[in-house]
Amino acid sequence: MKTTKIVFTFLAVLSLTLFSCSDENVATTGKLNVQITDAPFPFDTVEEANVTITKIEGRLKEGDIEGSPFITLTEEEAQINLVELNNGLTETLANTTVPVGKYDLFRIYIKEASVLLTDGTSYEMTIPSGAQSGLKVFVKPNITVGGDAPGQVLLDFDISRSFVPQSNPNAPNGISGFNFKPVIKACNVDTTGTLRGVVTGGYGADMMEPLFGAEVSVYNAEGMIETTTFTDENGNYMVLGLDPGTYSATVVADGYPSETADDVVITTGGETVQDFELVIAAE
Repeated sequence: MKTTKIVFTFLAVLSLTLFSCSDENVATTGKLNVQITDAPFPFDTVEEANVTITKIEGRLKEGDIEGSPFITLTEEEAQINLVELNNGLTETLANTTVPVGKYDLFRIYIKEASVLLTDGTSYEMTIPSGAQSGLKVFVKPNITVGGDAPGQVLLDFDISRSFVPQSNPNAPNGISGFNFKPVIKACNVDTTGTLRGVVTGGYGADMMEPLFGAEVSVYNAEGMIETTTFTDENGNYMVLGLDPGTYSATVVADGYPSETADDVVITTGGETVQDFELVIAAE
């Protein structure tokens, strides 16, 4: 059985980065880098959004399959604070050997999840049975391990949809708890592009400052939301794993008018820059 190296890395989108190498001109091994990154979350009230992953498996769709098509990629328990993994940050999870071939599905086993608010309040989540037995995440196009071309798969862990707050107007922070409903999207990084930019705000060109915590939402051509992220302290944002095509992006920040950019074009392997200036009208 031919094998390949698979390396796991966490972003706050979960991503796999595939590298390959050859032996005497015959491709026998490659590296698959797994990363996780996040889609949006209200950072102003949440200090941590933690998940504990105990195992990740990949399904070998095409290749030298003996027995189960599911290959264990890592069984090393890892706790990840998804709030820290924003705007393309990554963290390596594992480095292991797997058979070469095409992988179309990944199973992620989640043991625990919790939220810590900025006021010190913490909440432990009830884990759905599907997450305990392996959350299935398909990836298209499939990830090819082996050969000369490197490849990556990005698993986007959407915090805002995964950690659903339960409102309570009588609570100091307006929250009585969270429901955990993990939402992860997979994409083949080799076929996708990146959107990044800077968001500034103020009363005019000479008074613009970087905006921290501005929400950037990306919509596809059908008007459906693809993902959301927030700007850092320098006003920077980055969205990974967008399929090639034309999108619109909208920025919302407290105290500023919203701004939308249409016809944002994403290309395979490209990096599109879209800056925003939120100008407050003079009274």
